[in-house]
Amino acid sequence: MSNIYNTMKKSILLISALALTTIHFSIAQDAKQVSSAGMQAAADNPNAAEIKFDMDEYNFGSAKQGDKVDYEFFFTNTGKEPLIITNASGSCGCTVPVWPKEPIKKGERAGIKVSFNTAGKQGMQDKTITINSNARTNPKIIHIKGNVEVPAQPAATDAPKN
Repeated sequence: MSNIYNTMKKSILLISALALTTIHFSIAQDAKQVSSAGMQAAADNPNAAEIKFDMDEYNFGSAKQGDKVDYEFFFTNTGKEPLIITNASGSCGCTVPVWPKEPIKKGERAGIKVSFNTAGKQGMQDKTITINSNARTNPKIIHIKGNVEVPAQPAATDAPKN
């Protein structure tokens, strides 16, 4: 009786896992199709919003390991419809963007503030920020880059001799 119970239990778990996996992939595919259709609609729309950055790359030069580098990327909506930024994400947890949540009207300027935490980093860095919006150019990628210098460690000294 125990074997039948265990077999039924395993079968039910397997069927449940397959059903959940199928549902997950179906929802993900639907979301991808909706997103893809939205991106295509913006690209085909001559009146679509457009995001034009003053600079899409900021080189901070050099910073000491552990410093925070902050920069604001300014942009203008050069399209005809309001620009709506739906998301902005850094290439790693050390790069955090803050973007305007309200629509940016035609001809308006706004900024995306980016904070890069150099803790644990060393050498040349090139971090990207991916901006998703209803703009014709979507997604838009901007860069913050520079060299992170590791502070020199004090030289070990020998113990004084008596």
